[in-house]
Amino acid sequence: MTHGTTTPGPAADDTVGNRMRWTLSDYRVVVGQEFAHLVRQPANFAWQLGFPVVMVLLFVYVFGSAMDVTGQGAGVGYIGYAMPGLFAMTMAFGFMNTAFAVADMKEKGFIDRVRSMPMASSAIVVGRNLADTIQAAVDLAVLAVIALLIGWSSDGSLAETLAAFALLLWLRFSLIWVGIWIGLLVNGTQQAGNLFALAFPFGMISSVFTPPELMPSWLQPVAEWNPVSATATSIRELFGNPVPIGDAWPEVHAMTAAIIWPLVITAIFLPLGVRRFRNLGR
Repeated sequence: MTHGTTTPGPAADDTVGNRMRWTLSDYRVVVGQEFAHLVRQPANFAWQLGFPVVMVLLFVYVFGSAMDVTGQGAGVGYIGYAMPGLFAMTMAFGFMNTAFAVADMKEKGFIDRVRSMPMASSAIVVGRNLADTIQAAVDLAVLAVIALLIGWSSDGSLAETLAAFALLLWLRFSLIWVGIWIGLLVNGTQQAGNLFALAFPFGMISSVFTPPELMPSWLQPVAEWNPVSATATSIRELFGNPVPIGDAWPEVHAMTAAIIWPLVITAIFLPLGVRRFRNLGR
């Protein structure tokens, strides 16, 4: 796609380098639009952080006193177990925010306007992912500060701690593609909002707040093979926090699973999202 010309035939600036430069510029436009929207409606950002804070109060201070995840007694070491799980859960639930935002863009005609302009066809999909990944990094930074204030700490090295946060963003990056595909698939924001009831078990039936070994036997495999569990377990190891591990393959090889799961999710939902975007209106 060429920019800034109506002359038929090859344009003078239609080179690979220029096309790449224009494509990156289109990505910046979409990312900038998303953050401008966030500034105008800060309540959305407050909600995204408010929910994890409520979960901290509920599980750490209400239910946590009855949880024995270290074998040293109820409540002992539970903050160290729960906070990495909360980080992972926040990254997992974020894909519904993506789905809602994409559905809102489609509902208000923003996507149609972009499609009618001389912009890269991947601008909406990739730009949305970039914006959400940046926002996820901000969410993690704020949550980490809150965690430190309530007594959590990382006993891992600086490299291990950074690697843990990188794994969290890797999970979030992959699930953004799921959110984009869902947002393009549903008919509006109401349908996107209703899907939260289906997304909630995805984050909760995992090792986020409870070791799978403490769950009913029929539920344990679901929690053990949940991608969120793999990330939660692997970052606990990197943070040096309590890690009750069973004998299931995803628990024994949590680090490998935490890398492979997002790769598989991306390989499936990235092309689905791009294809759905290209087929809009057909």
